[in-house]
Amino acid sequence: MTEPSGRRTGGVQSVERSLELLELLADAGGDVTLSQLAASSGLPAPTIHRLLRTLAAGGYVRQEESRRYALGPRLIRLGEAANRMLGTWARPHLRSLMKALGETANLALLDGDEAVYVAQVQSEHAMRIFTEVGRHVSLHATGVGKALLALKTDEEVRAILDRTGMPARTPRTITRRRRFFEELATIRKRGYAIDDGEQEVGVRCVALTVPGTPTPTALSVSGPEARITDDVVAGAVPLLRQAASDLSAELSYQERES
Repeated sequence: MTEPSGRRTGGVQSVERSLELLELLADAGGDVTLSQLAASSGLPAPTIHRLLRTLAAGGYVRQEESRRYALGPRLIRLGEAANRMLGTWARPHLRSLMKALGETANLALLDGDEAVYVAQVQSEHAMRIFTEVGRHVSLHATGVGKALLALKTDEEVRAILDRTGMPARTPRTITRRRRFFEELATIRKRGYAIDDGEQEVGVRCVALTVPGTPTPTALSVSGPEARITDDVVAGAVPLLRQAASDLSAELSYQERES
């Protein structure tokens, strides 16, 4: 049987189908009805119900009182372990960026309505930027956040901003929607985002996304605005693009090997 999503078969069919259902749940925002899963997967409702019951017994899925299905808490531990592995794979690329540019290099993931830093290699300068691994930051005020939002449609961005608002982190934070959508259009056109002191006063950051990752992912280089000049940004962008391409290829290789 060929899966409707185009997934290659050859493994254990029930496992492949279970994983597909988890991915569909994640794509739907983690909360979906049985009929929606049936429409998305092309699988019969009784098959989906049986698989979900097994996943629920293991804590990977839960059924809400509304009878909608949601991702379960058991996945949190798996996600945390996967994030640590992603950080491990990314660290050599971050180190190369830091050595080439002299500034702190970061890796961040989209986590709900925020971005979370999962890996970092700090600058060797005495004056450097400290962004703790595990720290969650606003999407509208950071380079990584804006790069991640630029992957989404304007409708999806509006929904996020409806939930989070656009609080000013500094006097430079963009807090007006029209101006912010203009910024996203610019990011999509040029392929990278800049945080010009919008999250922290005196800090500048250039960021772009890593293609082909299961969870939207961004690389960035940040430092004092006195050092992150326009010339430094121009030199950083091709290095970030190469690092993103290399990391994407490495992650694809890891997925094929597994």
